[in-house]
Amino acid sequence: MRDHSHKRHIAKAVTWRIVGTIDTIILSWIITGNPWTGLKIGFAEVITKMGLYYLHERVWFKINLSKSGVMRESRKRHIAKTFTWRAVGTLDTMLLSWIITGNPLTGLKIGIAELITKMILYYIHERVWYRLNFGLKKRRSA
Repeated sequence: MRDHSHKRHIAKAVTWRIVGTIDTIILSWIITGNPWTGLKIGFAEVITKMGLYYLHERVWFKINLSKSGVMRESRKRHIAKTFTWRAVGTLDTMLLSWIITGNPLTGLKIGIAELITKMILYYIHERVWYRLNFGLKKRRSA
């Protein structure tokens, strides 16, 4: 049986990266006061986050949390994915922001701001994708 999930996970990675990059650019611009710094940080993340997000999706695809052996898609699972992804994403953002600005405090500020905005945006993104059948051979039951 062919695994069609790779196409879905790539599409999710691309759509999330668009949302995430826009958020990072805006937050970095507000915090640093410099739109070019916001753009540098946002576009640096495109490279690192696409790969990290794809790996995160693959790990979660293989995690089976249900007792019956059927992969369970639920609000609890989406919340857990939100927290694990945010941990990975925030560390990446803080490091990139520090490197680009040369200021670890700026990296910390941007990372903390993202904790709030990106968790909300990621949860919404997960719920939207849960309702889409793109890349699924057959719809999983909720």
